[in-house]
Amino acid sequence: MTAPFADRLLAWFDDHGRHDLPWQHPRTPYRVWVSEIMLQQTQVATVIAYFERFMARFPDIESLAAAEPDAVLALWSGLGYYARARNLHAAARQMMESGVPETTEGWAELPGVGPSTAAAIVAQAFDRRAVILDGNVKRVLARHAAIDAPMETAATQRELWSLAEAYTPTGRPADYTQAIMDLGATVCRRGKPRCDVCPVSEDCRARIEGREQELPARRRRKPKPVRERVLLWLEDGEGRVFLEKRPPSGIWGGLACLPVSETPETVDQRLADLGFKPADDWQALGQLRHVFSHFELAAEVWGVQIAPAAVADRNGEWHAIEQLAHESPVGLPAPIQRLIRAQLGPALGDK
Repeated sequence: MTAPFADRLLAWFDDHGRHDLPWQHPRTPYRVWVSEIMLQQTQVATVIAYFERFMARFPDIESLAAAEPDAVLALWSGLGYYARARNLHAAARQMMESGVPETTEGWAELPGVGPSTAAAIVAQAFDRRAVILDGNVKRVLARHAAIDAPMETAATQRELWSLAEAYTPTGRPADYTQAIMDLGATVCRRGKPRCDVCPVSEDCRARIEGREQELPARRRRKPKPVRERVLLWLEDGEGRVFLEKRPPSGIWGGLACLPVSETPETVDQRLADLGFKPADDWQALGQLRHVFSHFELAAEVWGVQIAPAAVADRNGEWHAIEQLAHESPVGLPAPIQRLIRAQLGPALGDK
């Protein structure tokens, strides 16, 4: 007779699960919460270094809540999905007023915390039974039950939640939650599932039917549209570049970024709108391409040296290029930081 799903998974976890992740030692509500927000849309291997730097700067809710938004975004630079950082900061300030929740309902009321994340926090931080359904768990359950309908449909989501509820045990909820996430990340992987070492492969319908590569089923994705823009590299002759603060919502929300022109024909007007005058001609500095969830950015980078005594726009500031490239005091999108590092060298006027 086949042992229950949870029993097999927990036995595997004891020998093969991840027990040395930094947020597990100590496993406090604050550390678990920060790690779960960072792990949304991001793999563990990437998160670890960011988490450790974040904890060194903001070791508790009090220090995070007291921080300036730019300081939080600066430590998030390169991790992507920056709304997570803004929500994390807002939630810290909210918890300073109302206290740290202890239920899934309480956590789900905080900015940036959905039902599955709330459940993961409660299970991990308080060792209480809570049902999670993140991307890794969805993949495990969809394959194990050989669900044919696309993952995005409401009916499939309901079926997955029902399976997750049925499999989640009352005992060892923290370990079970970590175990099923580990299974999806290290064994039941998206590209090449390792069915030969999977503890629940015996009754996995996808494996039995030889369909592990085609499941989970997904809708056919449309090609992403390409948005063409011009990024303006504005130097002042003193080793500084001008950065404009992005709106609080939307792409790269709240981060410092090079000013953007919609088209090459509007760069001069964009410069004038910022209140600047060029000291020489524009130079082509290269191209930048970056893929977002819903579109691809294809940007040309144009540079110009700004006339002396230029006054910064009220929504932007001059920053030392050297500092931005290493320990930026403001949050920067990862592709912009890479561009800044690539531009270290002679000033525009010397090129």
